[in-house]
Amino acid sequence: MTTRKDRIAGVLLAQACGDALGTHYETGTPSHGHAQMLGGGHGFEPGEYSDDTQQACCVAMARSEPLAVAARLLEWYASHPTDIGQTTKAVLVGCRTPGDVLAASRAYGSQMAARPKPRGWHPGLANGSLMRTGPVCLPFLGDRPAIAKAARAVSDLTHCDPYAGDACVLWSLAIDAAILAGDNTSAQSLMTAGLPYVPQARRGWWSQQIAQALRNRPAVYRMNGSAVGAFAAALSSVSHARSLPNGLQKAIQIGGDTDTVAAIAGSLLGAIYGASAVPDQWREAVWGWPGMKAADLEALALQAASPQITP
Repeated sequence: MTTRKDRIAGVLLAQACGDALGTHYETGTPSHGHAQMLGGGHGFEPGEYSDDTQQACCVAMARSEPLAVAARLLEWYASHPTDIGQTTKAVLVGCRTPGDVLAASRAYGSQMAARPKPRGWHPGLANGSLMRTGPVCLPFLGDRPAIAKAARAVSDLTHCDPYAGDACVLWSLAIDAAILAGDNTSAQSLMTAGLPYVPQARRGWWSQQIAQALRNRPAVYRMNGSAVGAFAAALSSVSHARSLPNGLQKAIQIGGDTDTVAAIAGSLLGAIYGASAVPDQWREAVWGWPGMKAADLEALALQAASPQITP
């Protein structure tokens, strides 16, 4: 049995572990279920997590307040990260103040909406806001309207797009539901908790995407660079997981954007299984910007959730 504190702490820790496991396999050969923290990709060292969790730390440190998150993202960008998504970089590159960020995001989102999508691309923008949404719910546990509002606002800072925003709302509310529900909860029940907070015009479409991801094997979702594709890949991995480590291995085994899909899946797996389900080998190895190790990530998640924490 897990405690609520254990599940809160698991959100960032399991995300970081999935991220650090996935960096070596991004756009390369899938791991076949035996991924290790080997580093690679954009010069990451073994055990080092990427921009996915770096940005999630920004969200947690800012307690999901949009302007404070924007300020943290600008600080992070000024640190010259070795890995940064195209959309996030395009938004942040010309911004000097937190107030500039949303305006730049809206302009970029409008520009991209007018462009034709690559063949096989899902609706909406890339997965760069979904990968950081894990801790968004922590300051508002149990307050679904507040979580939905914060998730979309934090997504819009760089990915001003309805589908990316929807994905963040659904994922954030699923993490909230997992933290509050405790053990023995299904991925289906966690996802349906968020559907009322998606605009009615897209609710049926999302319900169909969720049903397919719950049913399909993760390998179906090799094209996972979009927010919708990464959402489906991560959800399929979680729904077919026998344990937290098994779920992360399934996410990485898909291939494609492995660190991001595993980071997204890890945030929900951590909320379901708790930080205590993370293997000691991974716990001892994981680290990254801004100087975080496993215990720091757990403490940051708990701090973001305070004073919402109860046993």
